[in-house]
Amino acid sequence: MRLFSRRWSRALAAAAIATTLLGASACGGSSGGSSANGEVTLRFNWWGSDTRHKLTQQVIDSFQKEHPTIKIKGEFGEWSGYWDKLATTVAANDAPDIIQMDEKYLREYADRGALLDLKKADGLDTSKFQPDTLGAGEFDNGLYGLNAGINAFTIVANPAVFKAAGVALPDDKTWTWDKYSQIAQQISTKLNGKGWGTAAYGTNDASLNMWARQHGESLFTKDGKLGVTKDDVTGFYTNLLKMQDAKAIPSAAFTAQDMNAPLDQSGMATGKLAMGYAWSNQLNALSKASGQQLKLLRLPSVTGKATENGAYYKGSMFWSISSRSKHPKEAAEFVNYLANSPAAGNILLAERGVPPNTEIRAAVASKLKPADAASQTFIQTISSELGEPSPPPPVGGGQVEKIIQRYTTEVLFGRMKPDQAAQKFIDEVNGELQK
Repeated sequence: MRLFSRRWSRALAAAAIATTLLGASACGGSSGGSSANGEVTLRFNWWGSDTRHKLTQQVIDSFQKEHPTIKIKGEFGEWSGYWDKLATTVAANDAPDIIQMDEKYLREYADRGALLDLKKADGLDTSKFQPDTLGAGEFDNGLYGLNAGINAFTIVANPAVFKAAGVALPDDKTWTWDKYSQIAQQISTKLNGKGWGTAAYGTNDASLNMWARQHGESLFTKDGKLGVTKDDVTGFYTNLLKMQDAKAIPSAAFTAQDMNAPLDQSGMATGKLAMGYAWSNQLNALSKASGQQLKLLRLPSVTGKATENGAYYKGSMFWSISSRSKHPKEAAEFVNYLANSPAAGNILLAERGVPPNTEIRAAVASKLKPADAASQTFIQTISSELGEPSPPPPVGGGQVEKIIQRYTTEVLFGRMKPDQAAQKFIDEVNGELQK
C-alpha cells in the first residue's frame, strides 16, 4: 500500500488537531448545505490573480441569477498556499464542492478517492469538447478533471530582440534542436553580452516531458511510474550543456536566478532573451510584462518534423467535484455552466486558456485581446500535429519540477556530469513515487 505524501501527512495531522478542537464538526462530507427554503450552498475554490478572482465572481453572480436556489460560496487565494489548504480540508472531510485542480495533483486526489468521476456526473455535457482535450483529465477509465482551458508547451519569441540582432525568425515547422541552437548562438553573438538567444530548458517538468515524448517516451507512464530512462535524461542534459558551451543560452548564474524570478523580472519580460519556454496561455501576460507583442513558435524536434515535436493539448487547469459533496447534481450543474454557458464564456474569455468547448471558442474569438487571440490561433493551427495527452503525474509526482530545477542547476554550474545528474534525478523521483 502506498504511503501518504508529505503534504498529505501534514494535512492529516492538521485535520486531526482541527477535528479534536472543533468536536469533529467537519465530519459528514463537504460543508455545502441546504436551507429550509430549498436553497443549496456550494463551496467553490480556485487560485489565481486579482483579475481571475473578479472575473470568476462575475460568473458566479451570473449563474446565481439563472439558478436562484443554488448559492456559490467562493474561496480563493494564491498558488503558494492553495495546495496545503486543500490537502487539509480534504483530509478533514471538509473539501469544497467544486475544486479548481492542477494536473500535478489531479491523480493524487483521484487515487485517494477524493474526486468524483465526472463521467457519472448528472447533467454535465462534454459533447462540444474536442476528444483529445477531455483525455487530459481522464485515466483509469474515469474523468476526474474537466479541462478548463487548452494549453500547449511552446517556444515564445520576442521579434524585437530578433530584429535588434539582425536575425530572421525561424521556420518553426522544420527546425531541429541543432538549428534552434545555431539561431540562438547567432543572436547571442550579435547581442554581444546584452542578451542571449534563448533561455535554458530544464527549469520545469514540461521541458523534460517534451524531450521524452520526442524520444518515444513520456515523463510518467499511464500506470503511474517514471517513464524516462537514464539515457533519456542524460541526453537531455548533454544537449543543454552543448547549448551552454555554444553560448546559445545564458550563464548558469543567470538561469538559476531566472527560473524563480517573478514574471515581470524574468529574462523574457526584460528583453534579455530572444526566446524562452512558456505555456501558450502565458503569452498575454508575457507580452504585457515585456511591452512587446511576443510570438508563439512550435518546439524544435529531433527530426525537423512538426508532427514529431511531442506537442499535445494540456489542460491549463481543471474543474473537479469532491466525491464527498452533498450536492453532486448541483455541483455538476455549476461546472456545466462554467464549461458550456455562453454567458460564462463571454466573461472569462481566455483567462484560463483557450476554451475547450469549440462553440464557446468561436463565439468569444472576436472579443479576445491580441495576445490571447494569437494564442487561440496557434492552438488551432497545430491541432493536426498533436499526439495523445501525456499521463498526469502520479502520487508524489508534484515534486518533480523542483527536482529537475535542482539537477539542471548542478549540471549548468559543472558540479555534476549529465549521467550523474540523470541517475540521481531518477533515484530521487522514484523515491518520491514510493512514499
